[in-house]
Amino acid sequence: MDFIEEIASLSSRAKNQINHLETEEGTKNALIMPFIKALGYDPFDPREVVPEFTADVGTKKGEKVDYAIRVDDKPVMLFECKHAGAPLDPDHAGQLFRYFHVTEAKIGVLTNGLKYKFFTDLEQENKMDERPFLTFDLLHVDDSKVGELKRLRKSSFDLEDMLSAAHDLKYRKALLEYLQVQWDEPGDEFVRYMTGQVYDGRITKNVRAQFKSIVHDALRQFVSDKIRGRLSTALAEEEAGAQPAPDSDGIESVADEEDLPEGVVSKEGDVVTTEEEMEAFRIVRAIMREVVNVNRVAHRDVKSYFGVLLDDNNRQPICRLRFQATQKYLGLFDADKNEQRVPIDSLDEIYEHAERLKQTVEFYDTE
Repeated sequence: MDFIEEIASLSSRAKNQINHLETEEGTKNALIMPFIKALGYDPFDPREVVPEFTADVGTKKGEKVDYAIRVDDKPVMLFECKHAGAPLDPDHAGQLFRYFHVTEAKIGVLTNGLKYKFFTDLEQENKMDERPFLTFDLLHVDDSKVGELKRLRKSSFDLEDMLSAAHDLKYRKALLEYLQVQWDEPGDEFVRYMTGQVYDGRITKNVRAQFKSIVHDALRQFVSDKIRGRLSTALAEEEAGAQPAPDSDGIESVADEEDLPEGVVSKEGDVVTTEEEMEAFRIVRAIMREVVNVNRVAHRDVKSYFGVLLDDNNRQPICRLRFQATQKYLGLFDADKNEQRVPIDSLDEIYEHAERLKQTVEFYDTE
C-alpha cells in the first residue's frame, strides 16, 4: 500500500470512528499512532518514536510531550495530542511551545487525531510560530497537502528541504486566506490600493465606497474571463487540429445525432460518451497546454471510464473521468501510475487539480 492509499484508508477509518473516540488515549491508538506509522516511523520502536518524551523546561521539571520522533538519534518532530474534536488553538499547545524552545526539534505537531497542525520557527529562531505552516484534515483530504506530507516521511526526510518548503507553504497559505477575504468582501485598504492603480483623483471616503463594489465585481470578472479564455483557446486549438472525419472530437458515432438522448455526444455499443465528459476533456486540455502541445492530449472512452491520455498511449494516462449517476470522480495518477479517485461536484473543480495533472505529464516526458 503506497502513502496515498494509507492516508485514504486512515481517512476512512477516522470517518467511521469519529463518534467513538471519547478519550485522548483512544484517539492516539486509533488515529495518531497509525498516522505516525503512515509517515514511515515505527510507533513501537522507542529509538524512532519516544512516547511521553520528557525534558526539563526552566523551573518546570518532568513535563512531557506525547511523542517525539527521532531521526539519526535526534528529535526532529514533537507531537502534542488532544482527544478527537478538541480545539487546536495555540492556547492548547503550551507544552509544545515550551519543548520546542529547549530541544533540537524543528517541527511541532498539534493534533486531535482528525486535524494535524504543523509548526516550525520561521518568525524567530527556536521559538515556535503561532501559525502553522501546514494544516492537514483527515476528514477532508487535500491531494496537494498529501504531497507536502510526503516530505515528512522517514524515507525522504530532509530537514533543510522541509524548512524551505514550510516557508513557502506558510506564507502562500496566508496570502490565499487574505485573497479569499478580499474575494468575499474587499477591505478598505485593499480597495484603496486597487483604486489607486486606476483613479488619479483624491481617494476620499465616498470614492472608496463607490469603488468597493467595482473592485468586488472586477475580481470576479477577471477570474471568469481567465477560465473562459482557457476554454476558448483549448477549443480553438482542438478545432484547428481536428480531422474532417468522424467528428471534431475524434469520436465515431454509430447513431445519427437526432437519435441520441439529450447530453449524449455519441454511442457505440455499451460505450456512451456524454457532452459533460467532453467538456471535462476540454478543461484538461486547457490545463495541459501550459506544459505540452495540446495535440498530444487524446481521449479514449470505455465502458467504465473516460480516459485522457498523453500521445494516445494507454501507458501514459493523464487522468480518468468516472462520472457516475450519483457522484463524479476525477482519477489522478502518481509517478508509479497508481490511480487515486477524487470526488468532484462540478467540472470547475478540475482546475483545483491543475498542478497534479501537469506533474503527471512531466513524469512521462522525463522517463
